[in-house]
Amino acid sequence: MAEPRDRYSTVSILLHWTIAALIVINVWFGWQMDEAKGLEKFQLFQTHKSVGLTVLLLSLARLGWRIANPAPPLPAHMARWEKLLARATHVALYVLMIGVPLFGWATVSSSPLNIPTEFWGVVPWPHLPLPHSKALSDQLGDVHVALVLSTFGVLALHVAGALKHQFVDRDEVLWRMLPIVGRPR
Repeated sequence: MAEPRDRYSTVSILLHWTIAALIVINVWFGWQMDEAKGLEKFQLFQTHKSVGLTVLLLSLARLGWRIANPAPPLPAHMARWEKLLARATHVALYVLMIGVPLFGWATVSSSPLNIPTEFWGVVPWPHLPLPHSKALSDQLGDVHVALVLSTFGVLALHVAGALKHQFVDRDEVLWRMLPIVGRPR
């Protein structure tokens, strides 16, 4: 059964909210790692890596799904600049959802500590073929953190746009991505 074109597909909605939740959780793990010591720090790093890799895999799946299942059209009443900003924000989010975990993976892969990653403690995850260098790992880690900080800005813009549509424009833009919510009146 075809889904309505005025709303995102169920798969899109599920991926959107799952990835969003995982990003929030992983930011929390990232903050916790700074203060942790010993085995707790190691376990937080391993969990952070697994969540990040999950975000990467789900984001790649989401990108593939999005290519095969385009987003519903934006409302006709939106100004051209709003449509451009919405598209640019979505592109930036995809770049960040894929780029942040890739740079995290590269950071770990280039670390001279050469600590293995086990995806969710079960599946050995390979390192990228990068030289082991503290300087390179530090540089890649700095890019990883800078992209995370950029993500905060882009997410703030994304959420602000959704709230503007909900409470100022009073249109159906937010409803298109909400799970299990009936059409607004």
